Amino acid sequence: MSDSGDSDVAWTYYKDRPEWSDVTPVPEDEGPNLVVVIAHSEKFVDVYDYFRAVLKNNERSERALHLTKDAVELNPANYTVWQYRRDLLKALGTDLRQELDYVEVVIKNSPKNYQVWHHRRVLVEWLQDPSQELELTRDALMQDPKNYHAWQHRQWAIKTFGLYEKEMDFVDHLITDDVRNNSAWNQRYFVMNNYLGWSDLNVQKEICYALEKIKFIKNNESAWNYLRGVLIHDKRGEGVSGNGVVTSFCEELYKNKCRSPYLLAFLIDICNEAIKKEETSCLHNATRAIELCQALAGKYDKIRSKYWNYMAEKFKKIQQEESNKDKEKTVDE
Repeated sequence: MSDSGDSDVAWTYYKDRPEWSDVTPVPEDEGPNLVVVIAHSEKFVDVYDYFRAVLKNNERSERALHLTKDAVELNPANYTVWQYRRDLLKALGTDLRQELDYVEVVIKNSPKNYQVWHHRRVLVEWLQDPSQELELTRDALMQDPKNYHAWQHRQWAIKTFGLYEKEMDFVDHLITDDVRNNSAWNQRYFVMNNYLGWSDLNVQKEICYALEKIKFIKNNESAWNYLRGVLIHDKRGEGVSGNGVVTSFCEELYKNKCRSPYLLAFLIDICNEAIKKEETSCLHNATRAIELCQALAGKYDKIRSKYWNYMAEKFKKIQQEESNKDKEKTVDE
């Protein structure tokens, strides 16, 4: 779907159609001081000149509805065309089921177009029937698992109409297929947060789920981020350092020479939280955090070396403060 219709042999220009002879086309007004002239095809100019004419006259007719379809084919991202089409659908009492079928075709040809997904949402709201939406978005996500518009539409349909029941199975399938699929991990959190809830049992299950996926691929940012999100809801502890299973898991990975930047960053957060809580030696935690930051900056996450050097400096200040405290304490004694 694009401005490339001049090769269409069967095409008849609107200006040559007898049934449109009563309409005066309205050329595009690009202003008096053009910097760059967009080279539209003759077909594009013809269709949109007549579209502007019916829009100006607020014509509510079947031929105007058909014209919007030609306009969409040439530019499916045109908001005005879609809005006018919705106005026509209402005014003409058009069969919305047929419109759903039509929009499905447009989505398959233009799956990352916000306007067509919005049009679909409006139709579903009018019909109060989401029965096709999970299948439609599933097909779109099979083609592109990270299609933001498909995910957004899916979440809207699920939340609006309570379609949560089988969503976790769908998400688990996607994560099993590609454990690095950040969109699927985000959807898992969406289901937990809005449907299953964060009971203690569910939190522990999700922690175990994330740890199993990390164990499978340790350098997987999506699983580490999900683990962080789950730990926020862990009533047994506070933050990333409060769950003994998680801290033991991380220490074991480190002991076994794992140097994933996400593991090292997690250990830094554990040290930072321990310093704030003052539950263990602040000096020890600051010293360890410095070593981890330097390892990330110098070898394991060079692309963010400035950030890790900045963090190292922060921990060095804490280290100095704790050293001074220890010296003062020794003098007093």
